[in-house]
Amino acid sequence: MKGRLIVAAVAIAAVLALGGGTIYIYFFSGLRSSPTALGLSSPSPATSASATPSAASTGLAGSWEVTTGSLAGYRVKELFAGESTKHEAVARTSTVSGGLTVSGDATSGYQVTSITITVNLSDLHSVDTVVGRNVSQRDGIVDRQLEVQQFPTATFTSSSVSIPGPVSGQQVSVSMPGMLTIHGVGKAVTVTAKAQLNGDRIEIAGSVAATMADFGVSPPFAPFVTVDSGVTIEFDIFLTRG
Repeated sequence: MKGRLIVAAVAIAAVLALGGGTIYIYFFSGLRSSPTALGLSSPSPATSASATPSAASTGLAGSWEVTTGSLAGYRVKELFAGESTKHEAVARTSTVSGGLTVSGDATSGYQVTSITITVNLSDLHSVDTVVGRNVSQRDGIVDRQLEVQQFPTATFTSSSVSIPGPVSGQQVSVSMPGMLTIHGVGKAVTVTAKAQLNGDRIEIAGSVAATMADFGVSPPFAPFVTVDSGVTIEFDIFLTRG
């Protein structure tokens, strides 16, 4: 009798475990949506008519500060149990600050002599969805892995970037070598981006590939989910004259 009770208890536990996994997969797999990568926006018709002549005549030289509309975040691949296709997890924040200094002119070309962009990691929020639900529960796990209470920001700095003179509606490619610091660890990276004049603002959008281990961070762990170590950091930054 006792042996049959033990067998029954084990069987019930197995069914519950299987049921729990099935419920998890049902709610957190299948219908998914991730936003496209951040990129340059369409120039605003409302501002280009009045702002473009001024920007073209005065040039880009001077100090520029990060302003509203800026976004930064990450995207990483995760695999749910019972599936063969990876889902792209995406989180973003609009809490971005910093600026840059530009010298030169449109004829000889521009040189960025100082770039500092700081992102508040504690304000990162998941923007991808699973079965129509925001997967914000991931954010708490990411916060713990990044130890945001101790390392609340990520910073990119660069001191030498060449930029052709963009005019409103024209996009130019930019390569920005610099130092990316996350989790208190700095790493030399090269950011690939595009820039344009959008009305009276400079807009720069791009990305850089990294590995969590480069910054002393382990991939987030959660039951039924495996997360890749590789991560893409992306941004769309707007700047106004300081």
